[in-house]
Amino acid sequence: MRIVAALGGNALLQRGEHPDAAVQQHHVHDAARSLAELVTAGHELVITHGNGPQIGLLAQESEADPALTAPYPLDVLGAQTQGMIGTLLARELMGRLPGRAVTALVTHTEVDPHDPAFQRPAKFIGGQLTDHQARMMEIERGWTTARDGTRMRRVVPSPQPKAIVEVPAVRALLATGAVVIAAGGGGVPVTRDPNTDRVRGVEAVVDKDLTAALLARQLDADALLILTDVTHVFTHYGAAHPGPLVTATPEQLRELALPEGSMRPKADAAAEFAERTGRIAAIGPLDNALGTLLGTTGTTVRSLPGTAGQGPKASPAGPAALGPAHQRAAV
Repeated sequence: MRIVAALGGNALLQRGEHPDAAVQQHHVHDAARSLAELVTAGHELVITHGNGPQIGLLAQESEADPALTAPYPLDVLGAQTQGMIGTLLARELMGRLPGRAVTALVTHTEVDPHDPAFQRPAKFIGGQLTDHQARMMEIERGWTTARDGTRMRRVVPSPQPKAIVEVPAVRALLATGAVVIAAGGGGVPVTRDPNTDRVRGVEAVVDKDLTAALLARQLDADALLILTDVTHVFTHYGAAHPGPLVTATPEQLRELALPEGSMRPKADAAAEFAERTGRIAAIGPLDNALGTLLGTTGTTVRSLPGTAGQGPKASPAGPAALGPAHQRAAV
């Protein structure tokens, strides 16, 4: 089976943690163990990852660097996070998969220059700020900030992904048996000139979950796994007793009241992939990718019979034949 697995940037650098290299290496070490289990079970694997905390850190450093006449743009910083996280993942996977090629590919994602998201920044990047710090960043650096939980964070435009430029290269690498790390941080956002076909970077961060769903469709993947720092999607989010959702249809996911800056894009990406392809998507814990695929943990998303068919394959395949998911209590 061909699997696209998307890792949350916050799962690699969790809330409140110092953004040190050693901290991220520790989380990548755990993630690589989980991902390697998919490969040793015989599956083809493409990995993508978030970069919200990482690109925010680089942006802050660039803004404050007295050696620069202007900070580096977000598209270039996004490429830097692809290299940073990609090499950490590649090295760990090489150690766990001896003899298997592992390649991290700098990947560009085409977006619409007229996407209304450019006028409505909503993608969280960087660490948490106090209300005072947020106001100072808005005044001094022209940032837009928004509340994320109890603190404030910077928000930037997050246009919809239209196409992934390097899909042919990813296909070629998969044909050699390689594990491929691609479209990190949602891909480096670019627009294409219709007259010259040239691409140029834009100031934005594409949502990695929506890019992962697009990548999975373009690669004709059998399953999309969205791996994060929680065990399930939860119903009654924010209530005293939220309940873990074991299985769901795309329609059920869309009806849930989920946080816009975190779980909502994951749910939307999973719903879109399942709906358009008739195959499964699953949202589950980063430390148990194989269990998320098998349905022993996480939330498995399937379209109802007869409702899918807009994608390349209309009938369930692969993990859909593994039988019903088994509920596991949230921890």
